[in-house]
Amino acid sequence: MSRSENGAAVPRRAPLNRERVLRAAVALADDIGIESLSMRKLAQELGVAPMALYKHVANKEELLDGMVSVIVAEVDPPLPGPDWKNAVRHRILSARQALLRHSWAPRVIESRTQAPPVVLDYMNSLIGMFLAGGLSADLTHHVMHALGSRMWGFTQEVFPTPQPPADPGMRAAMFRQAAERFPHIVAIATVGAHDDASSVGQGCDDQSEFEFALDVLLDGFERLHNEGWRSGVPGNRAAG
Repeated sequence: MSRSENGAAVPRRAPLNRERVLRAAVALADDIGIESLSMRKLAQELGVAPMALYKHVANKEELLDGMVSVIVAEVDPPLPGPDWKNAVRHRILSARQALLRHSWAPRVIESRTQAPPVVLDYMNSLIGMFLAGGLSADLTHHVMHALGSRMWGFTQEVFPTPQPPADPGMRAAMFRQAAERFPHIVAIATVGAHDDASSVGQGCDDQSEFEFALDVLLDGFERLHNEGWRSGVPGNRAAG
């Protein structure tokens, strides 16, 4: 405790360190959005001068790297045991939950030009799970390419679905026109559960779609492993 001019006890502020700066930045981005995050606003949130932050992070890019590290550290550790497929699934779905808590994180992860060590640790652990399950380094190389952003718990859709008009009549007219020109698209778009926040468009349950695709990939990896798949062998399409 310190004392104010009138002698009243004043709680001592926690010392500023790198971890406190990064965690405050993550919380602030959750609150105001990553686009609005700035060193000035972060300094205000911490009650310090902006220059005090630069003792702990060199610049905004280093701050973002550190924020990614904080989020990746929230991912559950690997499950013990020989069931590599379940262990990988659990780890990736845990990563998904971490990124859902911080909706801005996928954009920041994709924007990194160099992976922070904790990100490399996470990727290394996933690779280790496949190798421990008996998959060859050759197959695991292609597995990591196939997983793509899904290893982090998110996917990027190639064609975003436009929001339909709020007016019922206009919405019905839009669907009629779409059904005439794109009947097969409409056929699959009008089935399934609904999730308004889905990254794959209305009419899709984003969590179910993510798990479906993840399971299809994991089943395929297991089949290739059991068949003794090797790159460069006639009949195998992937070569590099």
